Amino acid sequence: MPHKMDRREALLRGLGATGVLAGGGLPALLAPNQAPAAPKLPDRSNNAPTAPVAIQRCQSFEPKLFRRKLDTALDLIGGIDDLVRGKTVTIKLNLTGLEWKPCAGLPPYETYQTHPNTVAALCAILHDAGARHMVIVENLYWRDPFEKTLSDAGWDVAGIKSAGGHQVVFEDTRNRGHWPQYSRFKVPWGGFIYPAFDLNQRYEKTDVLISMAKLKQHACAGVTMAIKNFFGITPCSLYGNDAPNEDSLIHRTSMFHSGRKQPPEGVPQEVAHEVPGEARYRVPRVVADIYGARPADLAVIDGIRTIRGGEGHWNRGVAPIEPKLLLVGRNGVCTDAVCTAAMGFDPQAPRDQYPFQGDNHLQLLASQGIGTNNLDRIEIVGLPLKEAVHPYGPQPAAKG
Repeated sequence: MPHKMDRREALLRGLGATGVLAGGGLPALLAPNQAPAAPKLPDRSNNAPTAPVAIQRCQSFEPKLFRRKLDTALDLIGGIDDLVRGKTVTIKLNLTGLEWKPCAGLPPYETYQTHPNTVAALCAILHDAGARHMVIVENLYWRDPFEKTLSDAGWDVAGIKSAGGHQVVFEDTRNRGHWPQYSRFKVPWGGFIYPAFDLNQRYEKTDVLISMAKLKQHACAGVTMAIKNFFGITPCSLYGNDAPNEDSLIHRTSMFHSGRKQPPEGVPQEVAHEVPGEARYRVPRVVADIYGARPADLAVIDGIRTIRGGEGHWNRGVAPIEPKLLLVGRNGVCTDAVCTAAMGFDPQAPRDQYPFQGDNHLQLLASQGIGTNNLDRIEIVGLPLKEAVHPYGPQPAAKG
């Protein structure tokens, strides 16, 4: 594990904690008590760190409007000049999907993926704040260069580069890429399922890591924002269904969702556990392990126009929704807790309570001191939460 992560762990352990607001007690959709208790680890929830979360009303993806709202949100949480000045900043997008199909007649970036205008605005802000270098990353499922894939999908790649003062590059982290080896990141508490992950070295060779995600539900994890977005930092070359394969273009379901496949030799194997081979229990714990091993320094969540009922076009029953929200925070758990509440859900919901189909990864991370999901301990700045709530449910669980 890189030394910088050890310092981060020490910092996280020394911080205080925050809290979370319940958003309507929705009924459990699945029978309780079907999964074993989480590993018997000390509960650090009461000492989990807290950080402010800013909420802004943002009516559209219009570039100037979004830039203004993002500037305001970042100022409300203390600004980012000290965080990024003179630094290499890596931005993990949410470009989920083996196929980028429209959803409800709208392009992916208008619904279930990161919008290019939000990326351009963030790069402009980072450049103005003195960032030395910006790297945009994602695990893609194509052999084409990252920039070509985006251009083919309707993105103005040149505009993004210009917004970032021509200090922006794009890297596909689906494999080792141009790096000589992978970097190993250890889970601070030893892991619920995995003790460590081998990742593309970009996630080590950066000073700042940003999770730029959408405000969505998820068929396995319940919700997907800053934290679940990092599911995609694990390279398919090592964790895909055909691993080990440096040219892998396939997802990770056999390993992460079901546990039918184990990591290749030389890659950290699963710890001893009694977690059933069901995605609704494995995925939240794998998500918690990944984020614990490599957390973000900043979360930027687009809830302007997104989808409800699932994470992508492949989920049956998904539909567009327009909360017209932008949420920003320095602690991913705190930020996602407020996001969950803004969707009308309880971020402290117990296992199997909707929208969580199994375990609640926010609760798992809080229990290990990564961040609080208790709204009572989180300072919310900008738009009051009660004015931001835009209910996504209740509704049947997403399938597929």
